[in-house]
Amino acid sequence: MNKKYSPLFEPLTLPNGIELSNRFVLSPMITNSSTADGYVTKEDELYHARRAGSAPIQVTGAAYIEPYGQLFEYGFSVADDRAVPGLKKLAAAMKKDGAKAILQLTHAGRFSNQAILDLGVVYGPSFMELNTPVKHQVLPMTKRKINMVIQQYADAARRAIEAGFDGVEVSAAQRLLIQTFFSTFSNERDDEYGAGSLENRSRFGLEVIKAVSDVIKKEAPEDFIFGFRGTPEETRGEDTGYSVDDFLQFIDRAREITNIHYVAIASWGRNIYQNEVRGKGPHQGQPVNKVVYEHLKGKIPMMATGGVNTPDKALEALEYADMVGASSPFITEPDFVPKLRDGREDDIDLQFTIDELDDLKIPKAAFKDIVRMMDYGEGLPKETRDELRRLADEE
Repeated sequence: MNKKYSPLFEPLTLPNGIELSNRFVLSPMITNSSTADGYVTKEDELYHARRAGSAPIQVTGAAYIEPYGQLFEYGFSVADDRAVPGLKKLAAAMKKDGAKAILQLTHAGRFSNQAILDLGVVYGPSFMELNTPVKHQVLPMTKRKINMVIQQYADAARRAIEAGFDGVEVSAAQRLLIQTFFSTFSNERDDEYGAGSLENRSRFGLEVIKAVSDVIKKEAPEDFIFGFRGTPEETRGEDTGYSVDDFLQFIDRAREITNIHYVAIASWGRNIYQNEVRGKGPHQGQPVNKVVYEHLKGKIPMMATGGVNTPDKALEALEYADMVGASSPFITEPDFVPKLRDGREDDIDLQFTIDELDDLKIPKAAFKDIVRMMDYGEGLPKETRDELRRLADEE
């Protein structure tokens, strides 16, 4: 191993005692290869089995907890018990080389593009009229609907445990349902879940965390991993939907409820791990990850994500993180980490040829919905993205 990269291979112990051999995480990536009903296919199994040795923690793409929260057309469902047999196969594939398999639990709220197209309805904290992907209305959630969704998160956690996953991750990242309750941009409620105070804006997310935690405490093994993914700041020009300090207070409140074993940072854009605080205040201009990392250090391990696609970027991201999450590089280079570990960093190649598809186990429809996201984030070279787009167009 090149000594330069040795910090990336220092062991890490999570708060629940799980020992990790290195600092890499396979971050969520939807491959659009499940069935229309969200059930795991053989393609899903083969894709994840090929990457089972990529990182000691592996997080699935967004598994939707109810159809009204579905983002991608062929994403995973964890919305009913019929999904469990397939999820068992998926977990087994991810774990076959000793990695810890994490099922990401999501509700996309007003961002549930597939629900808009299939069901014609999406929900959020407040009424909205939007034009993407088609003109539609966002219905405000009643308290009964809020309670139903909280229960759906709990039920999804139970299914993840039954399926043999080693943990779950609750995602409250950009524009997902939990985040929109937290944001003053999208939350215009005037009740106990409303925008009147940080306590009220936090309430829905904290109730979800408690419901999931209660299931874990009752049904999961003691070393079951509970992760949380969030976007630490939301701004529009000079306006702030919520600040980094708001986000950190939310995490502190969550820690009072339960043991969170890692916090992952996520957002839109290129090289997210380099983002600086945009909102006015004492942290403005500082690296976002630095602010969050210094607050969480010694309390919860933090994962940096977004734009980490070279060994040097991984090393840079680790400066203000305990773990480094990557997704796009593992698509075309599943052996990224083993090559780096073995001192073969010059052999890491994010390009691929059509002849390598069988070895890489990439479903041809994998990037039907998200090539544009990879274009935006530039997680893979342009030539690779163009080839993936061509393959998707052939389907």
